[in-house]
Amino acid sequence: MICHVCGGREFDFTEVLWTQLIKEWQLAEYEVDYINRQQGLSCKSCGSNLRSIALAKGILNSYGFKGTLSEFVDSSQVADLKLLEINPAGSLTQILGRMKAHRLVTYPAYDMTKLAIDSSSIDLVVHSDTLEHVDNPVTALSECRRVLSVDGRCIFTVPIIVDRLSRSRVGLPKSFHGIQNESANDYFVQFEFGMDIWKYVFKAGFSKMTFHCIEYPSGLAIEAGV
Repeated sequence: MICHVCGGREFDFTEVLWTQLIKEWQLAEYEVDYINRQQGLSCKSCGSNLRSIALAKGILNSYGFKGTLSEFVDSSQVADLKLLEINPAGSLTQILGRMKAHRLVTYPAYDMTKLAIDSSSIDLVVHSDTLEHVDNPVTALSECRRVLSVDGRCIFTVPIIVDRLSRSRVGLPKSFHGIQNESANDYFVQFEFGMDIWKYVFKAGFSKMTFHCIEYPSGLAIEAGV
């Protein structure tokens, strides 16, 4: 495997899930294995985990760029590309920040369901493992669509339990991502996404959706097109 962020070929692995979170999400052993790989396999060169590498590959595929994300952001192809990043996308933020028209906003301080951004003013919206923390993911995705230009696209990741349907966690015990024993509001999980993630994309008004896969089911990124 290659890191599509920097081109590295050596990786480290650390288990990231803890007992309480596994119990809250009612994860089977094989689901624990692939989520641990998604979040805990990282490039030795740049530190990007598999989730971030999948997101990088989704961006590269979408624009037909043959190279790494680091090379992409410095290319003439994206010199005037207007990029909105909602929440830091892990190791990608520093690289995406090299783009001239890059803008970073942080949720929940910046409400993803009410983006204070002009309609049709952004070419690319990127967010990574953020949507599950929003109380209304359809509205949040609708806002992403609203701010996109005619040929714009929204490329993102969410944790997907591929053998089950999505569900709201309303009425269930509070669950938090991030770090064990860390319960900050931005880690509070509102939704658990499953195989029907596509419904949220189309309910939000997008006309097309593509999965970008570097490793199933650990390395998946979603592209939603206007």
